Amino acid sequence: MTGEPARTEGGVRNSVSGGRLGSVVQAGTITGPVHLTSGPVNPRYLRDPGLWPLTNEWNVVQAGAHRARRGEDGSPVPPYVPRDSDDQLRRRLQQAGEEGGLVLLIGDSTAGKTRAAYEAVRAVLPGRRVARPTQSKDLADVVDVVGRTAAPCVLWLDDLERFLGADGLDLAMLDEITRLRLPAIATMRLQQYDTFSPQGRDRVGAQVLKAIDPIDMPRIWSAQELDRAARCHDSRIVEALARHGAYGIAEYVAAGPFLLAELERARHTVAGHARGAALVAAAIDLARTGMHPPYPLALLTELHEHHLTAAGGPILRPEPLEDGIRWATEIRFGVTSLLLPADASDAWNVFDYLTDHITTPVTRDAWTAALAHATDNDRFAIGLAAAEADVHDIAEAAWRPLAPGNPAVVHNLGVLMRQQGGREAEAEEFFRAALVNGHSSTAINLGLLLAEQEGREVEAEEFFRAALAGGHNNVAISLGLLLAEQEGREAEAEEFFRAALASGDAGAAYNNLGRLLSPQEGREAEAEEHLRAALAMEDTAASYNLGLLLYGQEDRKPEAEEHLRRALASGDAGAAFFLGELLSEQEGREAEAEEHLRAALDTDLASTAAYDLGLLMVRAGRKAEAEAMYRISAQGGNASAANNLGNLLSKRAGQEAEAEDFYRAALASEVAFADAAYNLANLLSGQLGREAEAEELYRAALASEHDEAAKNLGYLLAGQPGREAEAESYFRLAHASGDPDAAFNLGVLLAEQDGREDEAEAFYLLAHAAGDPEAANNLGILLAEQEGREAEAERFFRIALAAGDPYAADNLEALRVGWPD
Repeated sequence: MTGEPARTEGGVRNSVSGGRLGSVVQAGTITGPVHLTSGPVNPRYLRDPGLWPLTNEWNVVQAGAHRARRGEDGSPVPPYVPRDSDDQLRRRLQQAGEEGGLVLLIGDSTAGKTRAAYEAVRAVLPGRRVARPTQSKDLADVVDVVGRTAAPCVLWLDDLERFLGADGLDLAMLDEITRLRLPAIATMRLQQYDTFSPQGRDRVGAQVLKAIDPIDMPRIWSAQELDRAARCHDSRIVEALARHGAYGIAEYVAAGPFLLAELERARHTVAGHARGAALVAAAIDLARTGMHPPYPLALLTELHEHHLTAAGGPILRPEPLEDGIRWATEIRFGVTSLLLPADASDAWNVFDYLTDHITTPVTRDAWTAALAHATDNDRFAIGLAAAEADVHDIAEAAWRPLAPGNPAVVHNLGVLMRQQGGREAEAEEFFRAALVNGHSSTAINLGLLLAEQEGREVEAEEFFRAALAGGHNNVAISLGLLLAEQEGREAEAEEFFRAALASGDAGAAYNNLGRLLSPQEGREAEAEEHLRAALAMEDTAASYNLGLLLYGQEDRKPEAEEHLRRALASGDAGAAFFLGELLSEQEGREAEAEEHLRAALDTDLASTAAYDLGLLMVRAGRKAEAEAMYRISAQGGNASAANNLGNLLSKRAGQEAEAEDFYRAALASEVAFADAAYNLANLLSGQLGREAEAEELYRAALASEHDEAAKNLGYLLAGQPGREAEAESYFRLAHASGDPDAAFNLGVLLAEQDGREDEAEAFYLLAHAAGDPEAANNLGILLAEQEGREAEAERFFRIALAAGDPYAADNLEALRVGWPD
């Protein structure tokens, strides 16, 4: 802290520069004793780099590597077998040694992360001091010491999740590490990485992980790694190669699978070690709550009863507590134990392999106990674990005490509220408070929250733009998505998607850009190019969007099917609907189509899927099933389904009123209005006294460009005395629009009007030429009534007779004996 000197009467002054400001007394004259109360002082080993181990003298077990059984030479771990990721790891670490920055290794427990990191540090950064904070609150002090002393160091953060607390590693600390050119190396178990994962979240911790490109350390060794291991003659590696089976080499050497199997057996063994297994299960629960070890034996004793009871209780004849503790803590295979000793007496840790492989829900008692015994650093981690497990009340209870003065925690509370339906107002309040107190990335989450609320798009855009202006380039995609939903702003959306290509999430940017361009005429090829680029970057959502794009191109349906199937296989349930729809169009694939459409009934597209199933079943003659599907779809708001349901019901005596109800429901939708108006008019035109309603609906359908409304309106009017001219006008309109029945209807109407026989004949001839089976018979009647045209009449009656007209034979006979006047 640097500034103008403080001044007092008497000329005494102090100025402080550099480092941290502790307790300062400043006075002109002091009389009597002075008592100072200072904050906690960090241990000397954290303040003096000279006490930190050198990389080339450091012990691998001290680094945190899992022990193996002792070798013939007494070594605690086997010789190092180079891993495939070593070259990448060491290049990154070399770069960090020159420029500063954090290198992160992720993988399952016992995958070999810590050992690979340890060997890389020794090889790349020899002679450096290893800075090893043990908890997140010590991290800032350690980095400060490195900055003040300029000691050549490497920052070691094994199990990175321990340092992602509210007072630990954040983006500002990450920047400081880079500024100091301090190399840092961290490891993180996959289970913990997923808890903090940036996918779909923006909590503290997630923001740090977004800024780091991790190196993956697979648990299962590759063929090349196994070949290298085969050249090692250490008995532990030789045995692991011979017996590892489905497990990784490091996993086998650390005895993880065997301890897990032993624990599972012991849980239900009568007169065995059920109590010891319950003690271990209690420790596993506490670890999974996020509470940091070690765990007091008294607490494990208190919590283990639940697990013992759940496994069978007294029926198992559990051993005495002392025996259970002895069993849980004894060393197996000369390697490790289920419960691991800690520095504190009567407190234990748990083998993390077990924590990662137990998936049963954490007990409520464990959550409550973890909170009751939590430090502030524990509270942050407990909140994360509880939020991940959807135990929202525990997460909230863990974080609320940390919120005052801590905008990062306030931000997390906003995220938590947003995840719970009905608490949007509270989420907004927390987000605004975090933003006011300097947590700039909160603008992203506040924008997302507002974007979900109808009518608040302008506010959402404002916060997205503020986040972008603050350097949070990852918001470009969210801003693009918001604008893409607003008519006329597609060009702006495109601009932000293109900007996002350079912000580190190119896969999602390409996908959304392709999705935006797909419906734009003439840009299909460009859209396809972007979607394929997204696929090349393993953005699985692109398979779905590419499938939809190709589905709209008539000659590319097989490709569309291929991509929709990929999308479905990658977990995109929505692809089931479009795959079903595509297959329903192909003869002989109806059964496949039905299977996929039924799967889509469990998605957001359920209403549309039920509608398509109804169509499929009508085609198959399964009308009862079709009705059931149409009802599901109509209940979900699908107006076309309501219209089709009306069609089914209108054909059944006694169900006309219900049919009318569904038609009227469909009238509320612009999509189904024309069909529903036409069909309801058809229904009402056959009901005495409802002709005026029918006429109004036909006119409405006609105004909505329904193809057949003009013809049927003509029918309705032709049956009403004095309205023949109106009927004719609608028949002519239908004829002009290509209705095949209109010519015949005009012939019938005009034939009944004196002096218009020639017009009627012309329309009958048109209808006959178009293949109307009744036109020939009616034309014969018209000609028979005209003197001298009997031969023509006979010709058309014979044509009608050959076509199977039921009246043609009688008309021929009447013509032979003399056509009546």
